[in-house]
Amino acid sequence: MAVMLGSRQLKGGGGNGGLSRQWVSFFCVSSFILGVLVVNRFWDVPQQVDVEEDTLDFQSHQKRELEQTTDCNKKARTLLSKKEIFLIKFHKLTMNLDKTISTLEMQLASARAAKAGNQEGSPVITKPGTEHSKNREKVFYVMGIMTAFSSRKRRDSIRSTWMPKGENLKKLETEKGIVMRFVIGHSETPGGVLDRLIDAEEKQHNDFLKLNHVEGYHQLSTKTQIYFKTVVALWDADFYIKVDDDVHINPGMLGSTLARQRSKPRVYMGCMKSGPVLHKRVKYHEPEHWKFGEEGNKYFRHATGQLYVISKDLATYISVNRHILHRYANEDISLGSWFIGLDVEHINDQTLCCGTAPDCEWKAQAGNPCAASFDWSCSGICKSVERMKEVHERCGEGDGAVWQSNF
Repeated sequence: MAVMLGSRQLKGGGGNGGLSRQWVSFFCVSSFILGVLVVNRFWDVPQQVDVEEDTLDFQSHQKRELEQTTDCNKKARTLLSKKEIFLIKFHKLTMNLDKTISTLEMQLASARAAKAGNQEGSPVITKPGTEHSKNREKVFYVMGIMTAFSSRKRRDSIRSTWMPKGENLKKLETEKGIVMRFVIGHSETPGGVLDRLIDAEEKQHNDFLKLNHVEGYHQLSTKTQIYFKTVVALWDADFYIKVDDDVHINPGMLGSTLARQRSKPRVYMGCMKSGPVLHKRVKYHEPEHWKFGEEGNKYFRHATGQLYVISKDLATYISVNRHILHRYANEDISLGSWFIGLDVEHINDQTLCCGTAPDCEWKAQAGNPCAASFDWSCSGICKSVERMKEVHERCGEGDGAVWQSNF
C-alpha cells in the first residue's frame, strides 16, 4: 500500500505534499523487515511445540526402555542368584560326600590295619594270660610320652606335676577321652634287668604302653612308626600325639587347641621348622644328606620333634603303609617326609612350643596361654628332673583346668 501511495505521489509531480524517493525506499525496507518479523513469529511457535512434543516422546521412550532394562536386570539377577544358590548347595553336597567317602575309606583302612596287626602278632607286649580288647575305645586324643630305660626320674617328675596318677588317670580317660601313656620298647635281651624294672614300675603306676620294639636312640623313627601303628589298633581317637619326656604339657589347653581342628580330616600340627641338612658327623647328622641336594640346603617344613599331633586319617595312613615308608635318621624328618605328596594341612601352632618362664608367663598374661613349654637350647626343659616342678608352678594351667574344660 505504501508502495502504491508513493507511486501515486511520484506520478503527481515533485510538489511539497509528495514524498521524496528516500522516504519511499525507507518505507519499503521497513515494510519488508516488519513482514519478516511477523512471519517468523507465527512460524516459530508450532516448531517449538513440535520440538517439545518430540522431546517428551523421546524421554517417554527412554523411560520405557530403562524400565524394560531394569526388569531384565532384575530377572537376570534373580536367575543368577538361583544359579549361585544351586552351585553353593551342590558344592557343599560334594564336600560332604567327599568327607563321607574319606571317612569310610579311613575306617576300612583302620579295620584292615587292626586285622593285619592281629594276624602279624600284637605290636604291644602283653602280660601272659591277658588280651587286648578287639573293640577299640573311642577317645578324644592319645598322648604317647616317649621315654627310655634310663629316664625313671623324668617320668616321676611328670607324674608329680602335669600327668594324673592312679584313678585320676583312668578317670581322665573315661570322662574326658584323654589317654596318656609312657611309651617304651624292650631291651635287646627281652626279660632282662631293664625290662623287669619297667615291669615293676608298670605294676606300681599302670601308665605304660610297651611296644614290641628294641629300644635305642638311633631307632626313634622305627619306634615312632610302631607307636602310631599300635595306638591306632588300640584306640579310635580324633588325634594322636607324640611328646618327649622332658616337655611340660597343659592337657586342658592342649585339648582346647585340638578341639578347634576337629572338623578337618588330615591335620599335621606342631611348631613347623626347616633346619639345615647336616653333612658332617655331628648331633642330628643326616646320613642320607645327598637326597636333599647340595650342602647348605634345608629340610622341607616339618614339626619339631618335641611335640607333634596328627589326626586319625594320617595315623591310619602310617599304620597301613608302614612297610613302605622310608625312615630317616631323625624321627621328626621321617614323619614330615611321610606326608609329602598327600593332601595334608600343616598347622604351625606356636602355643605347642613356648619357652619356659618367663616366656610362658608373658604369653599367658597376653591371652595366649601355652599348651606346651620347653627350652629350645636343650631341645627340652634343661635339667627337667630338677626344674619340672618349677616350670609347672609358673607355666601350668592349674590342676583343675583339664577337668573344667569342655571338649
